[in-house]
Amino acid sequence: MSEVSNGPDWWQAADGKWYPPEQRPSATPPPVAPSSPRMSGASSSRSSFAFDMKKWSQPERITAFATLVLLISLFLPWFTYSYGVGSVSVDGLWHGWMYLVFILCIVILVFLVAKASYSVMPFTLPIGEVQLLLFGTAINFVLTLLAFVLKPGGIGFSGIGWGFGSFLALAASVVAAAPLGVPAIKARRR
Repeated sequence: MSEVSNGPDWWQAADGKWYPPEQRPSATPPPVAPSSPRMSGASSSRSSFAFDMKKWSQPERITAFATLVLLISLFLPWFTYSYGVGSVSVDGLWHGWMYLVFILCIVILVFLVAKASYSVMPFTLPIGEVQLLLFGTAINFVLTLLAFVLKPGGIGFSGIGWGFGSFLALAASVVAAAPLGVPAIKARRR
């Protein structure tokens, strides 16, 4: 036992004293050496989860809310068909490619939650954050617009109408992409 470490394998107990390696209990994990505060701070900030929406910019808040609405709208009635005694409806996932919108919504939301929760992101991105969000929301908008226009039975088929979910999804996909897309378009025109 010692007041200071006498080597790299010495360990510090809860009483603040240093002990040789042969006296280490097997159940106690090795403590972080006090000589590396930068490493211990970086690892603790990376592993600590503390959700704070204030870390989002205004466009990211709008994108997060609209993407959540788009995700929910995929399960609402998109197309309805009325017949003599009743009606039937299908949700937004009726078009198979809308599963890609579902996955992209999850990815966008997970990314935004991670950004609001960690001071250092637990993963690296292949492109910038704004470009990633713009790319994901633009794909969601295009696929949602296609799903809205291409009703079951074809464009001219009059028996099938749009349900509440399709209008909500179209509006949400526009709102999710607009805060990032409009500045990008303006920047390209300059």
